[in-house]
Amino acid sequence: MTNAAIAHRRLYNQRIVGPKFASPGEVVRWLGAIQAQDYAQALWAIGLRMQRPTVTDIEGGIAERTIVRTWPMRGTIHFVPPEDAKWMLKLSASRMIARDGRRLEQLGLDAAIIERCKELFYNALRGGKRLSRSGMMALLEDAGIRTGNQRGYHILWHTAQTGLICLGPMRDKEQTFVLLDEWAPNSRELSREEALAELAGRYFASHGPATVHDFAWWAGLTITEAKAGLEAANPRPIAEKINGKDHWMTEEALNYAHDDSRVYLLPGFDEYLLGYKDRGAVLAVEHAPRIVPGSNGVFLPTIVVAGQVVGTWKRRLKKNAVDVTLTPFTQLGDAEGSVIEAARCYGAFLGLPLSSATIEASK
Repeated sequence: MTNAAIAHRRLYNQRIVGPKFASPGEVVRWLGAIQAQDYAQALWAIGLRMQRPTVTDIEGGIAERTIVRTWPMRGTIHFVPPEDAKWMLKLSASRMIARDGRRLEQLGLDAAIIERCKELFYNALRGGKRLSRSGMMALLEDAGIRTGNQRGYHILWHTAQTGLICLGPMRDKEQTFVLLDEWAPNSRELSREEALAELAGRYFASHGPATVHDFAWWAGLTITEAKAGLEAANPRPIAEKINGKDHWMTEEALNYAHDDSRVYLLPGFDEYLLGYKDRGAVLAVEHAPRIVPGSNGVFLPTIVVAGQVVGTWKRRLKKNAVDVTLTPFTQLGDAEGSVIEAARCYGAFLGLPLSSATIEASK
């Protein structure tokens, strides 16, 4: 199997091509979790995998609690199914919290302060209440708990890791916080072994072909835990050795042999790129630095042609329209018209006409 074949199977399994989903909840449940550090980009990540997506539909899913935004995999913000949020958090929370211990110590946040913060949050949010991020910070400051120098962020992150709070709907372009138990009351109870098997099954079905190392990185697990999850997954994924490494996928993906030459504008942080430790099958090594300029951890939106990342793009929202600027790594050639059409599809998702689509030379 070549890199092109891997890319086409991933496009299909991730539902960028092929059958689409009817609702945001179906998208998130299929993928297991969707990167959501950038809120607007994450909405498009869900939308491009839906049949007739709009921003309103996806934000409606958030308000109706069919998808939840919290910090499960690797301690990073994702959309997850509400019934799975707690067991997903538990899989890696202890490791993430232990890793953050030194930083908490540097910030002067000991166990007593953290418990006091939890108490404040619980009392302020119980009964279905929501507080904005600024409101959460004000709550702490009023109680004499300083929030500067990243203390506030670490307090929010820590209390989310322990399953107390999660992110609620946006309010006036500011994120809100709610109690996880109230926001997602029907949590599934899984043993650690069951959780590993469940997550592995979803990952390899939706992200395959992928390696055990890809899965371990994505889920924030050890290689031993990743292998245990793979062994217990039902149905068990099938392996094919590619470049000397076992790549796991479903039987359907193994038999998928269609090429896809179409053009897609993927959001920043999309699972198509961030869902793997090794991204070489879809991104040439010489182009990788252009996706994360300055190695600052911020992944730019990407142009994908025939499964390969061939450039980046950005949007500019105007009052009644959207401008899109496209920066391909090389000449787009015959794909240029399709790139413009992909930009129009993105505008339709926003409910805005495309006022301009500019193709600029790569720097």
